[in-house]
Amino acid sequence: MTNTNTTIHFDDDVDQIRRARSREVTSSGTDLNGGIVFSRTVSTGRHSRSRGPSMDKIRRTKTLDAENPEDSGLNRPGDYKQKQVFRGSQLAFLAYQSIGVIYGDIGTSPLYVFSSVFGSQAPARDDLIGVLSLVIWSLTLMVTIKYICIILNADNQGEGGTFSCYSLLSRYANITNRDPREEPLVKIERYQTNEMHTSNLQVRNTLEKSKFLKGLLKTIGVLAVTMVMSDGVLTPAQSVLGAVQGLNVVVPNITNGTVVGATCGILVLLFVIQPFGTTKIGATFAPIIIIWLGVLASFGIYNLVLYDAGVFKAFNPGEAFSYLVRHGTDGWKSLGGVLLAFTGVEALFADLGAFSLRAIQISWLGWCYPCLLLAYIGQAAYIAVHPEAYAYPVFSTCPPGTLIFVLVLAILAAIVASQAIITATFQLLAQIIKLSYFPQIQVKHTSKVYHNQLYVPLVNYLLCIGTVAVTAAYQNTTSLGNAYGVCVMFVTFFDTCMTTLAALIVWRIRPYYVILPWLIFACFDGSFLSSSLLKVPDGAWFTLTLAAVLAAILILWRFGKEQQWSAEKEDRQPLAHFVRADQDGVYRLVGHQGGKGGEPVSFNRGFGIFFDKGGINTPTAFSQFINKLVSTPEVIVFFHMRPLEYPTVPSDERFVVSQIKFMPNCYRVICRHGYMDEIVTEDLAGIIYGHLRAYVTDKNNRRPSLDQARRTSSARDAGDDDENKVQLDDHLEKYGLHEQDAVTQQSEIPSQLTLSQLQEAYDHRVLYVIGKEEMHVKRGTSIWRKLLLKTFLFFRDNTRNKMANLKVPTDRLVEIGFLKDV
Repeated sequence: MTNTNTTIHFDDDVDQIRRARSREVTSSGTDLNGGIVFSRTVSTGRHSRSRGPSMDKIRRTKTLDAENPEDSGLNRPGDYKQKQVFRGSQLAFLAYQSIGVIYGDIGTSPLYVFSSVFGSQAPARDDLIGVLSLVIWSLTLMVTIKYICIILNADNQGEGGTFSCYSLLSRYANITNRDPREEPLVKIERYQTNEMHTSNLQVRNTLEKSKFLKGLLKTIGVLAVTMVMSDGVLTPAQSVLGAVQGLNVVVPNITNGTVVGATCGILVLLFVIQPFGTTKIGATFAPIIIIWLGVLASFGIYNLVLYDAGVFKAFNPGEAFSYLVRHGTDGWKSLGGVLLAFTGVEALFADLGAFSLRAIQISWLGWCYPCLLLAYIGQAAYIAVHPEAYAYPVFSTCPPGTLIFVLVLAILAAIVASQAIITATFQLLAQIIKLSYFPQIQVKHTSKVYHNQLYVPLVNYLLCIGTVAVTAAYQNTTSLGNAYGVCVMFVTFFDTCMTTLAALIVWRIRPYYVILPWLIFACFDGSFLSSSLLKVPDGAWFTLTLAAVLAAILILWRFGKEQQWSAEKEDRQPLAHFVRADQDGVYRLVGHQGGKGGEPVSFNRGFGIFFDKGGINTPTAFSQFINKLVSTPEVIVFFHMRPLEYPTVPSDERFVVSQIKFMPNCYRVICRHGYMDEIVTEDLAGIIYGHLRAYVTDKNNRRPSLDQARRTSSARDAGDDDENKVQLDDHLEKYGLHEQDAVTQQSEIPSQLTLSQLQEAYDHRVLYVIGKEEMHVKRGTSIWRKLLLKTFLFFRDNTRNKMANLKVPTDRLVEIGFLKDV
């Protein structure tokens, strides 16, 4: 038997979490290390102990009813997801990591931009300068100004991506339904009418009243996710194959099969290392991209000095317009190649959660942006003198004697380039899982310091298979380029629209300040998008089709979940709706729509733990158990696991125990745990018993003092002197109570369980009870709705967690099955 000091928060029926008293918790054969067995060694330092802001700083936050005793332990400011803020050395390290993860795609674009734009014909000098001007201003406007300075600010508690921006809007406007279990963890900050300008208010009202607009926003958010994932299949293939094709320069007679085979082997290796996590991968890859960009910049300076420095006039945007006017339709079509210079910018936004706004801004403005400008300008300076070099712009423009070094470095950089989209896919999928757009699959947090660095094993395997298959099918970057880029432009346009709405509804900027920037960026997006759509017949149909199929799956799952929540609504009721005590103190079932009702409930010896998904009102497992068996264990525990966005929850804040007054010996235990904490273990019952024992002990010790406090209060009311008041205050202060709480608690606390009764119930038998919900489509449902729900139920039945996933002893596990109509 191991004894450890721990602190438990006790919630009274009326007032939540008034005291936290340090107490020795003991349990037979149980290690109560704060009530949680760690799955790995974790730090409880400054970052893992992140606390939320004080209550007075949370404005317009949707909270639970503090007077409802069954809401105890759920409404805590620190439980809301909080944006991490890093400074000093940690910020510098994050900026360093980000170079190794999110800039690989943009950083390797110099390998193929000029060759993609000019195709099979060497460019004239004026055309070369015009395209260079387009590249320079695309990097400046589309990446630096649009994303780095504006869109990255539209994060949702530190998370990035189009779907995260949609989640941000849903916190400030009533545009979505929520999972009742997740609702307490969402910080709603909808502004009051008098807090918004009239024009902004009209925008919000129009959005909230229109089912079409709400559905459109949801569809845009989902499509943005699936398009990033769809491009995620092509990006690694495009980047790595583009670098390995450099072997054609070194070994002219090399076969295409060798190039493709080497590419596939490198891609498999890339996906194999993903479980190491973003921090390790980023720290390892960062030197490669830093050196790569530095080498490109130095080559650019070298070529500018030796060849045509006159290409600097490309900084004049007029050169870009002249090129487009001069070539007309052909110039517009060439924009599909120019956009390859900033592909990966969508991953830059999606990867925001893994790093931070400041880290990305520092790494882009401080290193990547100037290096890329020098690289493209230097290539143009060389190609202006040697036009034939456009086919392999990096390898042909490198100084003599550096070709082998550049080839090796390019291959390494191309491997890193794939990391941006892979990490972005992990981030986006975790967001949609959390918001019930996809079945629950394993999501691993890879860092205890940086909370949003994730790894999703199933997605990693699927991306690996898809990328290798695409590489083997297309076999060259020209074919891949035809399929690449369309989804990127759709996502950047979606980001423009979402951020514009965030500016109006969240930032409350007046519309006349927003419309002009939106029009400018929408025109840029439209120009590149329309040009890239020409690629649809040549290969882009693949990514669009894949994105559409994935989006249909996500929307179908969300539709099914919303129907499920509606069907389950009737079960989310307080305990008094299921069982009540009559005048003689006999507990009886409450009748429901033709049910028998009124049957007396029998109490059997034992300790019953009912798993509670929502933590609010009565667990479905218990309501089904008592209605079907008309009996209940002597000691009832509703056990709810509340996952938080921290690595581990400090031991004095993990467990919250409260008593439910509608049933004798009925308690709720809230376990607040971090993502690195392992909760459901074989000793779970012993852990719960230990905390419940400490709670009962405290209640029993406190009752005599409350009795004395009440007598003292009566004596004072009868006219005693001030000495009685001091005595009363001392008693109340000792137990952390206010004067008005004494009589309230004395009257509302039901008869208290004794320690011997608790011990006997625990020693006799422990049962773990979970609910298994089977859902059927209602009769008379329309054929289309029936088809959608049947498909959803098929996926649901084949993806839901099984009893075997619980680590508790199976001989004590009981599953209560029940049917629901949707």
